[in-house]
Parts: sequence; structure tokens; C-alpha cells
Amino acid sequence: MNKMNLPNKLTIFRMILIVPFVVILLGGEAGWFGANLLIPDMMALAIFIVASLTDLIDGKIARKHNLVTNFGKFMDPLADKLLVCAALIALVEMGRIPAWAVIIIISREFIISGFRLIASDNDVVIAASYWGKFKTTFQMVMVCLMIANLGAMFLWMRILTDVVMWIALALTVISLVDYLVKNRDVMKEQK
Repeated sequence: MNKMNLPNKLTIFRMILIVPFVVILLGGEAGWFGANLLIPDMMALAIFIVASLTDLIDGKIARKHNLVTNFGKFMDPLADKLLVCAALIALVEMGRIPAWAVIIIISREFIISGFRLIASDNDVVIAASYWGKFKTTFQMVMVCLMIANLGAMFLWMRILTDVVMWIALALTVISLVDYLVKNRDVMKEQK
């Protein structure tokens, strides 16, 4: 049996971090850690950042050292989606992001995942686009700003968080349309 390589271990680590991240984030809101919400928010933010960084690191290591595996191809994007979706759903529960915005973001992920599944059945590999990378960057920044919740103390941070959310939502829709238009042939029936 093969040993699990470092990039795959980092992917599993990212998935494991989701549990303490959600517990600390929602536990802080529920008052499990006392009245000061800033401490659990900052702890949850630190965990989210560490988990997000493992995504950058595992991909670079896998490509640089030719450690790309089928496990990694499947689990890495799944771990990313689980982390971001868990964060967004927790933030809805906390009243920091509207549910409709999260529905747009998660719907896009389901549509693209289904589209990729169809493409792989047709032996087509679809690379990530620049729009998708911009979308991911803005979503991560948005989530970090919402976890930190500094908008509760500073008006300018609330405005910045709202602007980043609107940009992330626009990029979510733009990247979806771009993805579907560029790869529309995938949906054609094979004869």
C-alpha cells in the first residue's frame, strides 16, 4: 500500500481544520468563550487562513514534485468547497452575510462541479480560468473580513466588507458565465 504523500496530507489536514473552525466561530457567537467575541473570531480567522494556505501549498508541492494523484484531484477541490461553504453557512447563521448571497455562491459551485463531471465523462479536462481565480481570491478575502467582523466596530470596515462582497458576487456570476460559454461544447450530446 502506498504511503500518502505530503500534498494529500495537507488536503486532509485542511478538511480536519473545518471542525475546530466552525466550532470556534459559532461557539464564539453562542457565548461559549465569554462575552468577548473578538477572541474567538480571531481564532477562527487564524484557522481559516491556515486552512486556506494549505490549499496554495499542497498544489505547488504536488506540481513541483510530480505528486499529483487521483485522490488529490478529487479531494483537493472538495476540501476547498467544504471549507468555504462551511464558513459561508456559519456566517449566515451569525447574520454576517445574507443567505441569498451564499445561495448564489454555492449554486455556482454545484453548477461548475456538475459541468466538470460531464466534461470528465467525455475525457475533457477543464482548467481553471483567471475569472475563477479572481472569484476565489475575492471570496476568501470576503470571508476573512466577515469572520474578523471589524465592521461592527468601524464603519469604513463595514463598507469595505460590503464592497468586497459585491465584487465577489459579481465575479462569481462572471466566472460562471465565462466557464459555461468557453466550454459549451461539453454539453453537446456525443454521437
